[in-house]
Amino acid sequence: MNVRKNFDKNLQELQNKMNEMNELTVAAFEKAFTAFKTQDVELALRVIDEDSVIDNLDQEINQFAVWLIAKEQPFATDLRRIIASLKITSDIERIADFAVNIAKSTAKIGITESLINITDLEQMKEISLNMLKKAVSAFINGNMVLAKEVADLDDQVDNLYAETYKKITEFLRTHPEDTTQLVQLLFINRYLERTADHITNIAESAAYLIKGQIYDLNQ
Repeated sequence: MNVRKNFDKNLQELQNKMNEMNELTVAAFEKAFTAFKTQDVELALRVIDEDSVIDNLDQEINQFAVWLIAKEQPFATDLRRIIASLKITSDIERIADFAVNIAKSTAKIGITESLINITDLEQMKEISLNMLKKAVSAFINGNMVLAKEVADLDDQVDNLYAETYKKITEFLRTHPEDTTQLVQLLFINRYLERTADHITNIAESAAYLIKGQIYDLNQ
């Protein structure tokens, strides 16, 4: 009984570390997008500098999970939870990287007349963060309904990605003087679309834990 209790405590610690990493990533994403909207280059640079904290936590989680597997040799559901946690933290780390990429694009745009209003980037960001909340909750609470909702929201982001790409490229044809900013907007559009893909991966990891089999929620 004491062995099981100690193992459950370690599993909870693993989840707590994952939650901390997720919260830091959400904060980084919010700050990166705020910097982008307000052209706050100083804030953008801070997002880039602070990414090392998330990277270090990612490594800490990986090491802890490997130690837990080696020490406890878990079976069935417990092993699935550890594996799913590893996959999820890998996707969260990539999402944090996209926040950094948005910050870098912000620094490249600099201070100029913002063209964000010709895009759907802010809506894509809001949907993506809603997806992330649902995906992590699906994992923690074993909620398959939330996992499937993430896939539906990913379709919305994909549609907005296509619409924004069209809007930016059409604007570029008649406004070559804004090429630098417009190219960065195209990059940010792609970063947000890829962010949603990684969040869908998190939902799939949740589904794997719940159902014990691989799910492709993009189908």
